[in-house]
Amino acid sequence: MHLFDSHAHIGLITEDPIEQLIIVQEARKESVDGIVSICNNLLDFFQVYENLKTAPHVYFSIGVAPSEVANLPRDWTQKIETGAKLPRVVALGEIGLDYYRKFGNKDSQIELFVRQLELAERLNLPVIIHNREAGSDVLEILKEKLPRRGGVLHCYSEDWNYAKQALDLNLYISFAGNVTYRNARNLHDTAKKMPLDRMLIESESPFMVPSIYRGKRNKPAYLKHTAQFIAELRNEDLEVVTETIFQNSLRFFQVNV
Repeated sequence: MHLFDSHAHIGLITEDPIEQLIIVQEARKESVDGIVSICNNLLDFFQVYENLKTAPHVYFSIGVAPSEVANLPRDWTQKIETGAKLPRVVALGEIGLDYYRKFGNKDSQIELFVRQLELAERLNLPVIIHNREAGSDVLEILKEKLPRRGGVLHCYSEDWNYAKQALDLNLYISFAGNVTYRNARNLHDTAKKMPLDRMLIESESPFMVPSIYRGKRNKPAYLKHTAQFIAELRNEDLEVVTETIFQNSLRFFQVNV
């Protein structure tokens, strides 16, 4: 079995560099052959990058999440351009809109989102998209600004009708551990109906732990339980599902593992 964790906040699991290396090595023993490390702000990105740059199966995404809209450093665009040139930086993100927490205001969030989409186009990177209670605005912006390399809706939380619109835009959809929750019927419906060749999976660690580990902090080593749940949900062979999703990940991030 080959697994690829398309979204893990390693720096939020622990700040200790040795423990971060242990976490990604532990995941490797559980068939997670690739991990994309996600940071919400640029200070954390450069710190985690330094900690994990010696782990060859860890890749990185750089960007500013909507939660940071009120704390932007003056030179944030230059920092993204600098970080994007580092080895194994494969995406720009997570970026997007979050109307649930009301970070800043809608206009400031939208401006930050659009500017980073334009940056991704210039840097020839795909985007990792955060959407919380902002689905309509996210889709409308992506219709105009989605970069050539495309994007993925991470930790998917919408329904099948929304997914069809996203798939029409040539987006990928990534499922996290919340797809395993009993009451997540909209996610179950979407995961069953969507084409497997447009699906990614993620730990979203330390959040969204699979139901079997409820009460614990999530980590990439638990990813196989999300994959197994999706395979059972779709009534498909686990090896076929995991290998297809693994190849989707390599294609989307343009990496070889």
